[in-house]
Amino acid sequence: MRVIFLILSSIFLLSACEDVDNNTLNYSDLSAPALVDDESMPGGNTTVLSRPFVSFQRPAANLNDDLQATFHAGKALANQPWVKAPTITTARDGLGPIYNARTCLTCHVKGGKGFIPENNKTPLTSTLVRLSIMGDTLDTLKTSGLIPHPVYGDQIQSQSISLAHQLRHSQKPGLLKHDVAPEAYIYINWQEHVFTYPDQQQVTLRSPKLDFQALGYGPLGEDTLFSIRVAPMLHGMGLISLISEQDILALSDENDNNRDGISGRANQVWDVEKKATVLGRFGLKSNKPTLDMIVAGAFTNDLGITNSLAPNQPCTDRQPSCLKIPNGNDENGIELPDHLLKLVVHFNRDLAPVERRNEKDKEVLAGRELFYKNGCNQCHNPRFVTQKSVQAPHLSEQIIWPYSDFLLHDMGAALADGRPDFLATGNEWRTPPLWGVGLLSRVNGMSVFLHDGRARSIEEAILWHGGEAEIAKTKFVHSSKKDRERLIKFVNSL
Repeated sequence: MRVIFLILSSIFLLSACEDVDNNTLNYSDLSAPALVDDESMPGGNTTVLSRPFVSFQRPAANLNDDLQATFHAGKALANQPWVKAPTITTARDGLGPIYNARTCLTCHVKGGKGFIPENNKTPLTSTLVRLSIMGDTLDTLKTSGLIPHPVYGDQIQSQSISLAHQLRHSQKPGLLKHDVAPEAYIYINWQEHVFTYPDQQQVTLRSPKLDFQALGYGPLGEDTLFSIRVAPMLHGMGLISLISEQDILALSDENDNNRDGISGRANQVWDVEKKATVLGRFGLKSNKPTLDMIVAGAFTNDLGITNSLAPNQPCTDRQPSCLKIPNGNDENGIELPDHLLKLVVHFNRDLAPVERRNEKDKEVLAGRELFYKNGCNQCHNPRFVTQKSVQAPHLSEQIIWPYSDFLLHDMGAALADGRPDFLATGNEWRTPPLWGVGLLSRVNGMSVFLHDGRARSIEEAILWHGGEAEIAKTKFVHSSKKDRERLIKFVNSL
């Protein structure tokens, strides 16, 4: 029997906006600054060409030979399929016992975004479902940012090392009691909504409902909070890590003191290495502070491979069959040694943004002007300069154009997952960088946007904006069809 859970509110205002007071719409009617040559190189000197082919897995253009070797070793590890322990291939064993993928790039397809099924016939493979429950356990909230589900933890693992389960032979919990079961098989049901512009043009939007089948360890409970997470693009993360904390915090306006309707604020999260609360800058809710923690967490939570920064398997104490499975631990009690973890971290660090395309095209320039006049740049902050770094001199002091402030913003009820994460509320999301979004369809063969992949185009993504982005969206909606196309063309040039 299927158990269907509604992930997000179905409440969404899809009819065209009524006439809006111009004074309300024109809070940031600012002209775009003059185009500078730097804008064609979003990653500064790290930027790679889009010719002869486009890829999100290329190393920074200014990477020296020694670091090139490290990059490609890390890339090989990110691409390799891991196997269950124990085996004689100890360099790549330790998979599971429950997991979501066998390789890092199963989720980050070709270094781009994850895949989300178009219908309910295909289970989720490169898209995750985060879990938690409401609570006030202060110590847990300080270090984890949330209260994990008591049975299923903070993420559903949809695969297991049991061959029977991999082949979907077991459709009922408890059928193979001697084998560890995946936590659930997850499918998406799409609900469609028609949006009508004032000029009567129509766009079909969609929102997801989750369908959990064959829950392996009992019911989830009515108080469970869910969040669908499509794996994000990886390029440019090393550059983001070198943006100074001061530069990010300078963009914060938590109390909206300038009364522009936008109150971006920083997330403060736990750093396991520093054992302290620090600025969060990575993740869909800015819930990760460093690249090391992102990679370490992905190995453990997504592949079931423990390491020094994330040493605990995703099994909970309510999953005895999972806990009993042999592991691939070394003498330090972990499955992935630090030197291999660092190789994958360096691979992620040095993935390069791709050059812009057609940035001087008349229509693109017109769209650029509208981007600023509509106030999109208020959250999608175009430019930063990275700090000096001895460890990564090729990433140092680069003028970069990520188009993000890396802050949390209330995006409205329609996009809310209702799931807090450290300081982030259930309505808040980090502004995603826009560099490379126009290349997704060429690299991945499809385009999906927003945290749950509901948007199939830049236009759909804009139309789902609400909350602090409502005014900017309304300006877009009330623009002419030609101007809407121009703005979209600009975003796709990034």
